[in-house]
Amino acid sequence: KLALRYHPDKNPDNPEAAEKFKEINNAHSTLSDENKRKMYDEYGSMGLYVAEQFGDESVKYYFLMSKCWFKALLVCCFFSSCCCCCCCCLFCCGRCKPPEEDDSYKSVNPEDLEAQIRAEDGSGGDPIRVQPSAAPPIHPEPPRQNS
Repeated sequence: KLALRYHPDKNPDNPEAAEKFKEINNAHSTLSDENKRKMYDEYGSMGLYVAEQFGDESVKYYFLMSKCWFKALLVCCFFSSCCCCCCCCLFCCGRCKPPEEDDSYKSVNPEDLEAQIRAEDGSGGDPIRVQPSAAPPIHPEPPRQNS
């Protein structure tokens, strides 16, 4: 009945009626859907908003994490595990410290690299012209007979 009373076609010059009609439609969609109705009964309009933004499964966890005791627990874990020291010091000490970068590989002259390869090779730069010889064939022993 309220939807008919505040319908925008029946009240074309009244913007408040259009707004009221939207609220009535929203309430009807919430009450007609069992899942939305349960969500509204448990968490209110904020629960519906969170469900719309993040999904129905996330609502319970959102409200759990927004409680004071949960925030206090996180702070206690943060300080008791000394995570705050590592994070605040940018992991400057201990095992969490990232390795320092070696800048020597960033600017390499190609000619120096070729000279280094020749020096390590030791062949003097002459190409190999002899093919390797074939290995002699391996003949397996004949199977022994049990007498």
